[in-house]
Amino acid sequence: MESLEGLSRRYNLLSKISAAFLYAIAVAVALNFFWQPGHMYSSGVTGFAQLIKTLSERYLPFTLTTSTLYFALNVPLFILGWFKIGKKFTIFTIIAVFLASIMMHNLPAPEWKLDPLVCAIFGGVINGVGTGLALKSGISTGGLDIVGIILRKKTGQSFGSINIAINLLIVIAAGFVFGWTRSLYTALNIFINGRVIDAVYTQHQKMQVMIVTEHPKKIIDGIQEKMHRGITIIHDVEGAYGHTEKTILFTIIDRYDMYDIHNIIVACDPYAFVSVSEVAKVYGRFKEQELV
Repeated sequence: MESLEGLSRRYNLLSKISAAFLYAIAVAVALNFFWQPGHMYSSGVTGFAQLIKTLSERYLPFTLTTSTLYFALNVPLFILGWFKIGKKFTIFTIIAVFLASIMMHNLPAPEWKLDPLVCAIFGGVINGVGTGLALKSGISTGGLDIVGIILRKKTGQSFGSINIAINLLIVIAAGFVFGWTRSLYTALNIFINGRVIDAVYTQHQKMQVMIVTEHPKKIIDGIQEKMHRGITIIHDVEGAYGHTEKTILFTIIDRYDMYDIHNIIVACDPYAFVSVSEVAKVYGRFKEQELV
C-alpha cells in the first residue's frame, strides 16, 4: 500500500501539471480570442513574441509564429531559472511553456471583431488568473515570471508591480506599431494582468500579527513548531480593563499562514487579542517558502 508521503508527492505532481495545463489554455484563449483580434500586446515574453511576429510580417519575407517565438525566447530564461531558483521549479516551468506553445498554435482563433476595451479587460483577466494559479502551485509561466521572482527575492516588491514596471517597453512598442490608442489598451491590459496576478498569487504578501496574551509560551511553541516563524516578545504589559499582566508577541507571516496561526492562537488562548495588518516590505531575516 502506498505511503502517505508517496500519495502527497503524487498529488503535488498532478497539481503542478494541472496548473501548467490550465495556464496553457488561459494564455492561448487570451492571445487568440482577445489580444490578436484587438491588435494589442500581452505582457512579458508573450508580448515580445507578438512584437517580433508583427515585425516579421512587415519586414521579412516570412512570418514567425508567436507560439514558436514564445518558446524560443524562454530558453535563456530557463537557464537562469535553473541556477537561480531551482531545478524542479524550472522543469515544471518548461512543461508549462511547452504546453502553452502547443495551445497557442492549435487553438483556433474565432472570426470576430470586439471592442478593444473588451479585449484588454478579458485578455488581462484570463491570463492573470492562469498565471496566478500557476505561480500559486509552485511553477512559473516562464519569461518575466522568472525575472520577477528573482527580483522579488532581492527587492521585496510585489510580483505584479515588477511585472508592470518591466512591461513599459512593450507599451511604447505598441504605440509605434499599432498607434497610441492601442498602446493605451495594451497598458490597460498589462495593468489588469498584474493586478489579477497579485490577487490570485498571494504567497509574496506578508502580514504582521500582534498577539496580546496571558499564555505566551503555548502560542510561541505552537507557532515555532507548525510554522517556523521568528517571534518578538514584549514582556510585562498590562491590560487597561482588567489590569492583568499580559505579553505581546509580534511575528511576520505569509498570507498563506493565516489559517494556521488562527487555529494555533484559538487552541492556546481563545481570549487572546489579535491584530493583523498587511506589510509593505520586510527587511532582515525572513524565510520565504521555497519554490520546488
